[in-house]
This record gives sequence, C-alpha cells and structure tokens, in this order.
Amino acid sequence: MTGSTPLLPRRTALLAGMTALAAPAVSRAQGTSAGAPLRLGILTPLTGAGGFDGPRMLKAMQAVGEEINAAGGLLGRRIEFAVEDDQTNPEGAVRAARKLIDVDKVPVIMGTWASAVTAAVAPVCWESKTFLTTVSGADSITQLPHQGYLIRTQPNNHLQAGKHAEFIAGTGAKKVFVMSLQSPFAMPTQNRVREVLAQKGAQMTGALLYEKDKTSYRSEVDQALRTRPDLIYLNGYTPDVTILLRELYRAGFEGPRFAQSYSVTDKALESLPREVTEKVYTVQPSSDVDSPAFEAAKKRLGTGVDSYEAQATDWISLVALTIAKGREATGTALRENVRKIAQGEGTKVYTAVEGLRLLGEGKEINYEGASGPCDFTEIGDIVDCKFRYQIVENGAFRFLKVA
Repeated sequence: MTGSTPLLPRRTALLAGMTALAAPAVSRAQGTSAGAPLRLGILTPLTGAGGFDGPRMLKAMQAVGEEINAAGGLLGRRIEFAVEDDQTNPEGAVRAARKLIDVDKVPVIMGTWASAVTAAVAPVCWESKTFLTTVSGADSITQLPHQGYLIRTQPNNHLQAGKHAEFIAGTGAKKVFVMSLQSPFAMPTQNRVREVLAQKGAQMTGALLYEKDKTSYRSEVDQALRTRPDLIYLNGYTPDVTILLRELYRAGFEGPRFAQSYSVTDKALESLPREVTEKVYTVQPSSDVDSPAFEAAKKRLGTGVDSYEAQATDWISLVALTIAKGREATGTALRENVRKIAQGEGTKVYTAVEGLRLLGEGKEINYEGASGPCDFTEIGDIVDCKFRYQIVENGAFRFLKVA
C-alpha cells in the first residue's frame, strides 16, 4: 500500500534535524564530514491486524531520530527514514521490503510485527545483507538461517508461553483449552503451555487451530466447550479474538479468558459490551518501567509508553549506536557490531544521544533499553524480560502485576 499522509507516511518520512547545532562531543562521535541524509528503513503494520501497534512504533522511532538529528545526526549526516506499510500481510510486506532494499538502499529494516510477515521478509533481508529488527515472537523466526542479520527484542514463543502457563495455573485454573489462530506461533505455544501446565498441577483439556478472516467461529467454540474448561486461552489477533469473545459469551461460557494484549486492546473493549469482556486476562512483555531509558522515552513521546513503543525506541537506538561504533552504515557492520554496544563491560547508557557522546570520546558503552537489557543470544533472541498482566473489569483494564 502506497501513498502518504503528514502523520503516518507509508512511503518515506523525512526527519528534520539541525546539524549546525551539534555539540562538539557528539560531532566527534559522528565524524565531521557532511553528506546526504543517512536513510534507514522502517517496515511496520500501519494497516491490517497490526494497525493498532504499527503507527505507535513508527512514532517512537521517529522521535528518537529527531533527537539524534537535533544533536548532530549520525556519521555527520542527518537521519532520514524510508517508511513502508507491511499491511500485516506477508506478500505485501515482501514487496515493501524489496522496495526499501532495492530502491531506497537501506542497510536496516526495523519494525516487522506479525510472525508470518517476519518469516517472509527475513530471507529477503539476509540474502541482501540487510539487518532486520523485529517484535515477532515465534520460535521459528530466530531459527531461520539468517546468518546474524536479525535481532528481536520480543521474547520468543518458548519464553512467553511458559510465563503465560505459569500465570494461568496461578489463577487456580485446572482445565485449560487453547484456541490458536493458524500461524507460526500457534503450535509452539500450545506445546509449551501444555508442558508447563502439567508441571503446575493443571492440564490442557484440548486445543485447536482456526483460520483467520472467518465471520463465525461457533463450531470451534462448541468444540472447546465440550471439554468443560474453566479457562480458555485465545491466541490470535484482534479481529478473530473479538468474534471469539462474542461467541463464547453467547454460548454461555462464564469462565475467564486469557489473551495477548495486542488482541484485546482499548479499542476492542470499546467495541464490545462490558459483559462480553468481563474477566479477560491480558499479558504483554513489560517495558523496564524503572529504567532511565523508559523515563526518557516517556518524556520524548509525552505519553505513556507500552512494550511495543519501548522496543521500537530500542531498535533505532541500537541501530544508531551500532552504526556509530562501526563507523559504517551497512547491514554487515550492524551484524558485526550490535553486541559490542548492547552488552559487555562498557559504561551503561540509556539514550542514543548519550551513547553517541561517549563513543565520540572513545569510550565503550553498554546500551540498556526502555524495553529492558538488550542482551542477545547468538541467534538473536533476548535473554530474558518481565511480563505485565491485567484483567478487564467493567469494560476497563485493571493492572494486576509485573513479574
């Protein structure tokens, strides 16, 4: 999907920056030769099932880019973003990725959201030696032969599903049914939930996969209810989960439901009667709310910062710092240097501008992100993170805990 708007350009967004106002220390970090803008790629869902999260992730990346530009830019050049809408659709995303790589010549693509989209885009990236940052959680993503051209700040399926099952067992649920959208994360989630529930004295009474874009899931609901579960885990996206919540209510299911926060959003609550969403638990990877990086992100955006916005803040910060460290804006340089600024014994820094200043002074840094410590395994997974849990009561979310 092409075209542009002032707020959310789907093709190219230019970030204004005043390089003449650069502080000397930052200029040393970037080099002093002025040049054409340094173009970085963003591929994120501005429409489709991810259309609630994509625009906010884009805004978070743009805000950090503006801050870097105001402090002197990167390698003596102003950052410019080439932005594409992946439409939460693998085919559309591949076309958009090829445009970013072949036409815009970007060294990095940031922002893919759906696992199916990332699985489709990743080969295009590693074959062209373009670095990719993503929020997709399916285990299969980092198991691809990406040759190091990929990192994700989202916990993988194995980590997420294990934490979800621990929480579900902690609610007292003994019999759990899992309804999953047919996607790369479906079966790994079901398998891990089954394993951990058994360890906690509960059981999965059954599971099923359903297709997207159906107008009714009543047969699937009936199949689930025949197992007499006391909690149902809805593992899908907003359009299908919204239908499932309605049909579970109509079928008389009164037990709690559990879902990812990206599928039960504020807008979803507004669209459904209160009685339909009562006792829905939601979960999402938690930002590091006690981190100076998180505080900086809140001030930068002027709003509350959720996990996706925090991760987007970290993508552009990591990319900028890695380019400065390697003094080269290529996908290969990003692959070879990202862990040098993200983990190690260097001085802890919490913003890109702070890190650029120290790099300009010849110092080593360790970037600690708004989403948490950005420490990556060899295949690009983060090592650990916390999770935020809420429950819906009277049509609104009530915070439960971060654990």
